[in-house]
Amino acid sequence: MAGTGSLVDVAVVGGGPAGAWTAYRLARAGARVTIFDPSHPREKACGGGVTGRALALVSNALEVPGTCQVRTRYVPGTVVVRAARFGSATVPLDADALRVASRRAFDAALLDAARDAGADFVAARVVDIDVARDAVTVRTTAGARRAAFLVGADGANSLVRRRVARPFRRDELSIATGFYARGVTSDEIAIDFVADPPGYIWSFPRPDHLAIGICAQADSGATAGDLRARAAAWIRATGLARGAHLEAYSWPIPSLSAADFAAPLAGDRWLLAGDAAGLVDPITREGIFFALQSAEHAAAALLTPAPRATYDARVRRDIIPELVHAARLKAGFFRPPFVRLLIAALERSDPIRRVMADLIAGRQSYRTLKWRLLKTFELRLVWDAVMARSSRRAPAPAVRVERPSR
Repeated sequence: MAGTGSLVDVAVVGGGPAGAWTAYRLARAGARVTIFDPSHPREKACGGGVTGRALALVSNALEVPGTCQVRTRYVPGTVVVRAARFGSATVPLDADALRVASRRAFDAALLDAARDAGADFVAARVVDIDVARDAVTVRTTAGARRAAFLVGADGANSLVRRRVARPFRRDELSIATGFYARGVTSDEIAIDFVADPPGYIWSFPRPDHLAIGICAQADSGATAGDLRARAAAWIRATGLARGAHLEAYSWPIPSLSAADFAAPLAGDRWLLAGDAAGLVDPITREGIFFALQSAEHAAAALLTPAPRATYDARVRRDIIPELVHAARLKAGFFRPPFVRLLIAALERSDPIRRVMADLIAGRQSYRTLKWRLLKTFELRLVWDAVMARSSRRAPAPAVRVERPSR
């Protein structure tokens, strides 16, 4: 059993941000850690936005190349995003708000940090898991390993989750699909909301390409091919990737309802972190920060005499409430009346643009979003429309977006 009186022996399945950061934190504390992953580091089908609060968790572990210095704002393979465009509205961002990472470079830096801290890395595919009363056995294409505790950080298709709990249902997943546009980039992100199926199209700049895609619930009735055709049409209409080589991708992303977050996160010898635990913003589908935050809690919990209870309590205190709020807002967020009013307000109001900039940077929580919007006196009726959340279709109220008082 993990505890402070003996050496902790942990198997981590998955070498992405959640797994690598769990391993880094444990290895730094003197634990014996082995990471199993056959494919990391790799590029990933996501925007790749790394918020300032995510950087604050990990950047001290990333060394500036060619020096012995550690810079708190250095992250390899990233683009500093200067603005976010929502249709016809532009939201300026400060230098610490958002960076977009090459996931291959960012994940490699975290994995290197874990290995430098003392974690072992096995580049083999995990084919099965046995969780017994006294130990865990991880069976891989390179043989079997035993450990005292298991961390499942192997993403939306988590084998660990399938063995110790249950796989995600189709209605708990989103499809992210689109294109890497090779040879073009930018210093802006672009977002357009779509109503059918509810979701959004994005363009995020990486150092040598744009990651352009669309995200919608997997049970919406639209196939990955349907969605990718929508993304291709948007690319042609915007001209963002003119002259670029387009490379298609698709990837599942957890996107849970408020009730789904009640599912177990840990057992007597296992716990789930990051995407494998469903810890993804249901509106934006951003998961890097929550992967890193859950990794911090996982490592800390495994160093206590009661890892299961400690981890569950900390995640339900620090992460789940925010995601539950987002899940409850999601139905109203993508409705056309709200989207039109939001963009109109973003075009005309500095206070609303500041709220949106902080939301993008992760500095504005969903829990206090309502009150901050209401304090601007700009989106009072918009918020009422969202909170009405008439999945039962109430007629949209007439709304006037006022200029901020001087």
